[in-house]
Amino acid sequence: MTEVQTHQGSCHCGDVAYEVDTDLQGLIECNCSHCYRKGLVLNFVAPDAFRLNSGEAALSTHTFNTHNIQHRFCETCGVQAFAEGKTPSGHPMIAVNIRTLIDLEPFEWKAERVDGRSF
Repeated sequence: MTEVQTHQGSCHCGDVAYEVDTDLQGLIECNCSHCYRKGLVLNFVAPDAFRLNSGEAALSTHTFNTHNIQHRFCETCGVQAFAEGKTPSGHPMIAVNIRTLIDLEPFEWKAERVDGRSF
């Protein structure tokens, strides 16, 4: 999985659909109170690598802690497909929940476990 490819993703009900250009490198599984409870596996990409194709009106936003990341989720089914925010160095980024990629086989990826609980 080292070649950049365009992947299709969506929430569970399909109201929110997107595509992302990524090589699926640097996947993380975080144990913070938010990510762990939702089972998120995240891939961080630049904003120009992400395209929301439908569902802007179906999205709601949740922020917590430092409010640096806007966790976007479908109001109908509750699935968080992505988040918007900034990297620790201040660059804009999109955090894609790869569990919402509909063209990716489950568990054909490896994620690094990150201790976000201690941050």
